[in-house]
Amino acid sequence: MGLTRIVTIETRLEELNRLTEAVENLGEEDNWSPALVGKVNLVLEELAINTINHGHDGGLHDISITFSSTKDALTIEMVDDGKPFDPLTDAPVPDVNAPMEERPIGGLGVFLVRKLMDELTYRREEGRNHLTLVAYRAE
Repeated sequence: MGLTRIVTIETRLEELNRLTEAVENLGEEDNWSPALVGKVNLVLEELAINTINHGHDGGLHDISITFSSTKDALTIEMVDDGKPFDPLTDAPVPDVNAPMEERPIGGLGVFLVRKLMDELTYRREEGRNHLTLVAYRAE
C-alpha cells in the first residue's frame, strides 16, 4: 500500500471534472474508503475553486497536487503561483451559529476544509503557495 502521484490542472473551472476523476482513480488504485474519496474530492474542489476564482488577476496558471499515501495517512500538497493566501490565518472563521438570514453568502469552503482534514499546514516559498493536507486512514 502506498503511492505518490502528481496531478496538474489549469486554473479553469472545467478542470474540476478531471481532478475529481483523478481522485476517484487514485482512490480505487490505492484502496481508499468511499468516505475518504468523498472527503478528498470535496476538499480539493473547494480549494481549487478558491484558487481559480481568487488566486490570480487573469490568465491561465497551473495548480499542482501531489498525493502521497501510506497505510496510515494520505498527504496532499497543493501548490500554485497565485496571490499569497494562508487559509489558516487569512480566511475568516464563519459564525456557523448565526441565523441563516444573517450569514454572508459563501465563506464556508475553508471552514469545511479545516473540519474535514486532520492536519493543515501552509507555507509561501519562492512565490508559490504550498498547502499540505493530511487525512488519517481509518482501519
